[in-house]
Amino acid sequence: MTHRQIPFALAALASLALLSACGTGDAPVDAEAATTPLSNGLTAAETVEARQTHLKAVGKAFKTISDNLKSGEPDLAAIQAAAASVPAETSGMADWFPEGSGPASGVKTDALPVIWETRTDFDTKLADFQAAATTLGTVAAAGDIAAITEAFAATGATCKACHQTYRADD
Repeated sequence: MTHRQIPFALAALASLALLSACGTGDAPVDAEAATTPLSNGLTAAETVEARQTHLKAVGKAFKTISDNLKSGEPDLAAIQAAAASVPAETSGMADWFPEGSGPASGVKTDALPVIWETRTDFDTKLADFQAAATTLGTVAAAGDIAAITEAFAATGATCKACHQTYRADD
C-alpha cells in the first residue's frame, strides 16, 4: 500500500467500523475484502464508490439529453455538453470492474456476479457502449437534433443490453 493510499484505507476502516456499530440494514460488509487493494490499486469499497460516481454522472447526462430531446425547444448546447461528458466519464470503464469488486466483497453493489463469470461478453458490451457513446458525442457536436435522437437511442440500447444481464435492481 502506498503512502497516498493509507488515509483512504484508514477512512474506509473507520467507516466500516461505524457502519457495523450503527447497523445499516444492508448485508454485512466483509471488512477485509472491502479494504484489501484490488488489481486497480483501490479497495472494493473505493472501486464501487468510484464506478457508482461515474455511472451516476452518466445517468445525469442521459437525463439532460432525454429531457431536452422531449422538449419542444431542445437546448442544443446542453445536449452537446451532456453528450460530450459520457465518453469522458466512461473512459477506462472496463477497469471499474476488477475481480473482487462484486457482491462477494461485501460492499453493496448492483453489479451481479455474472460479470466475472462471463467477462468476455461483459467486456464486449462495455466496448459497444463506449463506441456508441463516442458516436453520440460526435453526432451531438454536429448539431442535428434528428441524428442526435437516433444516436441517443442507439447508446441507450447498449446500456440496456448490459443492464439486463449484469445489473441488479434494473
